Amino acid sequence: MDHHKHSENHHNHSNHSGGHHDHHAHMIEDFKKRFYINTAFSIPVLAFSEMIQGFLGFSFSFPGIGYVAAALATFIFIYGGWPFLKGLKDELSEGGPGMMTLIAIAITVAWAYSSAVVLGLDGKVFYWELVTLIDIMLLGHWLEMRSIMGASKALEKLAELMPSEAHKVDGDDIHDVKISELKKGDIILIKPGEKVPADGKIVEGDSDLNESALTGESKPVEKTKGDEVIGGAINGDGSIKVEVKSSGEDSYLNKVIKLVEEAQQTKSKTQNLANKAAGWLAYIAIGVGLITFIAWAFFSSQGMDFALERMVTVMIITCPHALGLAVPLVVAISTALSAKNGLLIRNRTAFENSRKISAIVFDKTGTLTEGNFGVNRIESLDDSSVDQLLALAGAVEQSSEHPIARGIVNEAKKRDLKFPSASDFSSTKGKGVSAKVDGSQYQIVSPGYLKEEGIDPPEGANTDKAETVVFILKEGKLIGFIALSDQIRGESKDAISTLKDKGIKVLMATGDNEQTAKAVADELKLDGYYSHVLPHEKSELIEKLQGEGEFVAMTGDGVNDAPALAKADIGIAVGSGTDVAAETADIILTESSPSDIANLILFGRATYKKMVQNLVWATGYNVVAIPLAAGVLFYQGIMINPAIGAALMSLSTIVCAANAQLLRLNLKN
Repeated sequence: MDHHKHSENHHNHSNHSGGHHDHHAHMIEDFKKRFYINTAFSIPVLAFSEMIQGFLGFSFSFPGIGYVAAALATFIFIYGGWPFLKGLKDELSEGGPGMMTLIAIAITVAWAYSSAVVLGLDGKVFYWELVTLIDIMLLGHWLEMRSIMGASKALEKLAELMPSEAHKVDGDDIHDVKISELKKGDIILIKPGEKVPADGKIVEGDSDLNESALTGESKPVEKTKGDEVIGGAINGDGSIKVEVKSSGEDSYLNKVIKLVEEAQQTKSKTQNLANKAAGWLAYIAIGVGLITFIAWAFFSSQGMDFALERMVTVMIITCPHALGLAVPLVVAISTALSAKNGLLIRNRTAFENSRKISAIVFDKTGTLTEGNFGVNRIESLDDSSVDQLLALAGAVEQSSEHPIARGIVNEAKKRDLKFPSASDFSSTKGKGVSAKVDGSQYQIVSPGYLKEEGIDPPEGANTDKAETVVFILKEGKLIGFIALSDQIRGESKDAISTLKDKGIKVLMATGDNEQTAKAVADELKLDGYYSHVLPHEKSELIEKLQGEGEFVAMTGDGVNDAPALAKADIGIAVGSGTDVAAETADIILTESSPSDIANLILFGRATYKKMVQNLVWATGYNVVAIPLAAGVLFYQGIMINPAIGAALMSLSTIVCAANAQLLRLNLKN
């Protein structure tokens, strides 16, 4: 039963993630619906406003017009304002005011005061300000949420790595069972090409296992009796029997899931730029409003009604309409532009913060390198030319699915070589392959096979520890060798040079061995590297750098990168990688090019600049408007009235919209 619970818990990660995504989509639809309904009900409220009638040059009235306007405005306040009123409660319970608090204060004060005026209090109604403020704020939140849609499905993607069933071995009987039914000590059969359903130890058979998505090791790992296997790894072309060591919560993959979950929960507490500005304005609205009321009520002869009207005007005008659009408009435009430039933004706050990056940790396989074996060197030891040797090797290897075979075949195809016909292909685990070509027996074998046969490897064959070398035999005689390695991407050097020029520390963390890691680090002139790194160690490395005061970006493409991507200040996934990495990251590079990271930083800086400019425009007029609304120049005959306030608010909104569009020019190149 314990294992069943483990599995249910593992499955619940997926449900939790999917539920979060559905909730996000529902919220977007909810804001959209409220915006449309509210806007429709706002039209008559605006038409009933004497100020709007004066602006547009028409006039009409009817008995009870004030009560009809009050009824419509009350519906808009309750229905349209509900997300903001609820948001006020959430923000205050979480530690401080933000955008929701500021909006909620403004709309509550406007509605309560205007309703009191309709019921007999001496003063002016603010219904048109109330409904337009709610409409614009709903539009802003809808735009913003739609542009950053894509709440993390990382946990769901991780859960999908595990197969749902396993082939359980009971004596001579093999039957399929659910993973939840597996217990420690069970024996399971894993057929060629299948995913390993649980962590365990091989008790029979041998095979190459592809663990790259889990550990970052770039080449399949040869596994034989007694070796450990990880749940979620992909079996090669051998059948193996495995004794289950751990499943459910104790499994390696589930530990990765927990790391991702914890890191995401930690990072979700980050506040964004507009929210901070709104928080300060909320304090200003309350503080200046109260001071205004006290000053006019107790230290002047204007009376309580005047003092109340001044306080209400201050508190309404402090929440500018433009603030609701200042950031969302920039976000919507920058998200669309960045997508065209190969950057998919999933977390806006992280994108804003990309300008702060001081250290970048790269995964190696599939990020700095292509993640595929490529041919580095070909040496012929007989009369054959290099191309002839490669064509022969390609003929033998084209029947194999091994990554080394694919690398050799791809190189031959790149050189437009024609393969001679091959027959009688056979493969021996961990040793190599053989086939007949033009009547002769050819073998492509590992260094281990040469040692077994007492054949000395040629000089220069093993000079580079980062390379994998295979040897070609004709009728048992060594005729050449091919050296392969994971190829460094062509654009990696320039990208790292650009990043270092910007004063950013560039490091690499990989699951690969020391020799391979050092070779890549030396060639790319990195500031440092870490080899044999497991997922939790990548996450710990990010934490260590953050502890040293670095603002850290992590770039990766595999499941093994997911905890570090989630833990980093900014997680950047390359698009050719796993769905898990993409879903955990804040930003996805669709072209998988490291050079896009430098563009990302410039892009982030330009976007942040526009946000700051818009926030200045959105709130800047308050410097003039709030003192005038409070009546500091009342006795000089200068006092802001709602019409002037409305004009300033409209101008501020137009400026913000136009400035956001200028981002297109900034990022054109």
